[in-house]
Amino acid sequence: MRPTAAGFTRAVALLGVVAAVGLLPWLSGRDPALTVLRARSAEQEPTREALDAIRRDLGLDAGPLSLLGSWAARLAHGDLGTSWVSGTDVLPSVAAGLQVSLALMGAALGVAVLLAVVLVAPVLRRGHASAGAGAAMLAAVPEFLLATVGLLVCGVWLGWLPTSGWQGPQHLVLPAVALGVPAGGLLGRLVADALPAVLEERWVELWRGAGVGRARISAAALRRVLPPLVPQFGMAAVGLTGGAVAVETVFAIPGIGRTALGAAKSQDLPLLQGSVLALLLLGLVTGATAASARRRLLGPALRDASLQPPPAHPVRVRPAIPLTLAAVLLTAIGWGLLRDPYAVHTAARLARPSWAHPLGTDGLGRDVLARLGHGAATTVGTAAAVCLLSLVVSLALGFLPGVAAGAADIANALPPVIVGILVAAAAGPGTGGAALAVALISWPPPAAHAAALVQEVRASAYLTAQRAIGASPSWILTRHVLPSVAAPVARHALLRLPGIALALASLGFLGLGAQPPAPEWGLLLDESRAYVERAPWAALSPAVALALLAGLAVTGAAYTQGRGAARTAKDRTTTNRKNQMPKTTKTTKTMNKETLVGV
Repeated sequence: MRPTAAGFTRAVALLGVVAAVGLLPWLSGRDPALTVLRARSAEQEPTREALDAIRRDLGLDAGPLSLLGSWAARLAHGDLGTSWVSGTDVLPSVAAGLQVSLALMGAALGVAVLLAVVLVAPVLRRGHASAGAGAAMLAAVPEFLLATVGLLVCGVWLGWLPTSGWQGPQHLVLPAVALGVPAGGLLGRLVADALPAVLEERWVELWRGAGVGRARISAAALRRVLPPLVPQFGMAAVGLTGGAVAVETVFAIPGIGRTALGAAKSQDLPLLQGSVLALLLLGLVTGATAASARRRLLGPALRDASLQPPPAHPVRVRPAIPLTLAAVLLTAIGWGLLRDPYAVHTAARLARPSWAHPLGTDGLGRDVLARLGHGAATTVGTAAAVCLLSLVVSLALGFLPGVAAGAADIANALPPVIVGILVAAAAGPGTGGAALAVALISWPPPAAHAAALVQEVRASAYLTAQRAIGASPSWILTRHVLPSVAAPVARHALLRLPGIALALASLGFLGLGAQPPAPEWGLLLDESRAYVERAPWAALSPAVALALLAGLAVTGAAYTQGRGAARTAKDRTTTNRKNQMPKTTKTTKTMNKETLVGV
């Protein structure tokens, strides 16, 4: 029954996303006829007759359901409609943009695989994990931040590579590196963390004793460790789809992501519909390819089995590292909160860092440190609200794993940027829309954690005893199940707070989140791109703050997980010692207890 429920919710979620794309002209809250009139002739008066004529021409006077039906009928025949702005067919524009994005993603995937090989090679030689927090930090740094720093350093300061355009192989280097490094860090860390446990298995020792070469053992170990990790690889590839939107925007690459973003800002809804469908299809195909690769790696004997990944070795992080990062970040934020983030000083435009302005000023003469400090409240405060909402949803869906599994597949196939584009097209850009976009797809990991904990707690022996003595289901739920599940899931949601803040910052960087003059970190980075050559400190300040936030997320999570693993190991050692107690001692204790009871 569970696969049926998961398949049903998967189909419903997919149909819901497609229907939302088809109904964008009605969900946008704006008059599409007025948008088309402005695009066709900016000087023409928006009279009732002119707007009615455009509505009849576009079929908007037939109502939303008729519009959705006609759009679906054209879509079934491969017709994506006509652009409202340019008047050209949408399909050639989408195909051209998709071709560019696929080339960029292919190059980025090559960079990711190369970096993953570099991170995994020492593990195969030494037999223990060596990727550590460095690979985790690479995986946590957002693509738009790497793209901005790479453009600033390699393009502007050093002049090694072009900073924009799509004219030759040299224009592909910086975007591919910015897009591939986080994915490579994630893939390398996953494999490097799981390999040591595989290399300690019994069959490896037997193969070594039989004289099998290191290369063959390494290949077999990789084949053993890859199948359970392939779904994670698929999610990393889906992340390339969302990251491509930001990278294409930074480097002015005419890909499908930049096309979708431009269509959302200009309200060219047919072009936006086609671009979003292409991105959604790309994500779904990537996930299906990962599932097919996993089944092929498992082989026919294990295709229906539940193969769990080997236990990962926790990354050891000294507590001084996250404490230092937190101290630096909190000091900058606290210092900035004492200043006015909106005060404009035109005479001090793009001023260098000084005692009056420790981080310089921006293009309007506003203090960068002040905007950095006040922007933390917007970015981190909104992320905390999203985390709380994700926690509530995860606890609710933890008791419905079959229903949540199908919807989670669709949510995992949608990066935050794509959902942000849809929400911005429907409700307009803003902090609330960005928070809604991130919340819609941030619930699957904690929900899966909650479902696993609920299953474990329900199967425990003490709950069986509670049922045997007549405890009601509501009593068991409120007094035993929820307290056991809520605390670990809450810690999981809290550890995701910096990552959600970075996702909100990426939407602000693309113009889909907070709007000027709000001092939001992603928006600060986007505003400083216009004068990055003259005042690089204005761009480096929010970039460093985001990098510190990413580092704090990784090191804090690693330190917490390391302490949890050490505590678990200690508990297991204590339990084993108790189990190894001599039988005479247990018998003596039992006899003494029985004697006392008899008295």
